[in-house]
Amino acid sequence: MIAHLQGKLVEKTPTEVVIDCGGVGYHVNISLHTYSLIPNSDFIKLYTHLQIKEDAHTLFGFIEKSEREIFRMLLSVSGIGANIARTMLSSLDPKQIINAIASGDVGVIQSIKGIGNKTAQRVILDLKEKIVKLYDLDEVSMLQNNTNRDEALSALEVLGFVRKTSEKVVEKIIKEDPEATVESIIKKALKSL
Repeated sequence: MIAHLQGKLVEKTPTEVVIDCGGVGYHVNISLHTYSLIPNSDFIKLYTHLQIKEDAHTLFGFIEKSEREIFRMLLSVSGIGANIARTMLSSLDPKQIINAIASGDVGVIQSIKGIGNKTAQRVILDLKEKIVKLYDLDEVSMLQNNTNRDEALSALEVLGFVRKTSEKVVEKIIKEDPEATVESIIKKALKSL
């Protein structure tokens, strides 16, 4: 199996890249999350997952090993194929998927194109225990912090702050004080931003 590719970035679109490795161009399918993290340089390294089917060998690439791990977990769920897993990672970032599964939030997973209620429930049922163990999460605090976090981020976005920057600050605040209310998260974030 091909574990990673490292080489010259020849082509780049939001759904795929072509990487030249020693004169051979590898066509690699990517998620929007990976696309947003690809550096503006000629050389690139992607962690890959090779899917072998009767009619095709398809490479999927990820900037982060953790995203590849989530992709593989999603593939283990009945009814989730590689394209739906990639769509999930394009619609939500890996942390949002982890949080939604850990907190049992069917609505978030169902909001992804191509995923119905039954599939969303199956994803949570099949992966919740694995994700809670793997990422050492506490289910109860996940649910509370998730809503407080989301509300605080929405408020900061309305106030004109960039979401990516706000997320880092809010994550740090929640780590320091897991019981923080939405108001206190926003106040502390405003001091830091």
